[in-house]
Amino acid sequence: MTDRNVRAVWLGRRRYEPVHRLQQALHEARKLDTVGDVLLLLEHEAVITLGKSAKEENVLASAEALAARGIELCATGRGGDVTYHGPGQLVGYPIISLAPDRCDVRRYVRDLLEVMIQLAATQGVSAGRIERHVGVWVDRASMKQWPGEELARDPAKLGAVGVRISKWVTMHGFAFNAQTDVDAFGLIVPCGIREYGVTSLRALIGESPGPEQLALPAAELLCAQIGAKLERFEAVTVADEDLPAALGV
Repeated sequence: MTDRNVRAVWLGRRRYEPVHRLQQALHEARKLDTVGDVLLLLEHEAVITLGKSAKEENVLASAEALAARGIELCATGRGGDVTYHGPGQLVGYPIISLAPDRCDVRRYVRDLLEVMIQLAATQGVSAGRIERHVGVWVDRASMKQWPGEELARDPAKLGAVGVRISKWVTMHGFAFNAQTDVDAFGLIVPCGIREYGVTSLRALIGESPGPEQLALPAAELLCAQIGAKLERFEAVTVADEDLPAALGV
C-alpha cells in the first residue's frame, strides 16, 4: 500500500486546449516527480474531441456547422473514439502515479467507472456497466435499479472514460453528464456507439446539481476508490495562461 495524497482543483468552465496543455505539463512533471498527484475538475466550453482511434464518420456535422454553433473540434491523445464535452458536464482529469501498487490499466478504468456509478447513486440514480461498451450506463426504464446489461430495456450512457497512461502516470479521465445538453451528442456517434443513447442527471431526475456542486463529492469518491487521502480541495480562478504557474509547473 502506497501513501497517496491528492490535490483536487476546481477550474470552473474552460476551453479544451488550455486545459489539455496544462494536463500535458502536469503529466510530464508528475513523471519526473516534481509535482504530486493532482485531480483537475472542471466543465468545458462546447468541444468535440477525437481520441486516438477516432473515425471521421463519427463526427456527423461539418467543421463549418460546428463552428457556427461555437463548438470546437480538437484532436487528443486519449484512448477511444469521438466524444462531446460542454457546459453542465463534470470532467475529471486525474494526473496521478499508479506505481507501484496499482499498475493495472483495466483496474484504473474500472476505478473511474466506479466513481461515476457512486456519484450517480448520491442522486438516487442506479448505474452500471456494459462490458462491450466502456462507460457508465443507466436503464431509463428502471432508473432506480440498474438491472444489468442483459435485462436493461432502455440503456443510455451517463458517463464516459478515456485515459492515457505513460510510465504509470495517468492523464485524461472521466466525463459525467450532470446538466449537459444531451442534444449536442446528436452531432456525433458518441464513442462510436450507435445503438444506445446518451442521458444526463437532469434528463433523468429533473433538477440536479451542476458540475461545481458535484466536484468535491467526485474528488472524495476518487480518493476513496484508489486508497488516497484528499490533501486539499481548492478553486483556481486565474486566466488560462496562468494555470501552469498556479499548479506549480
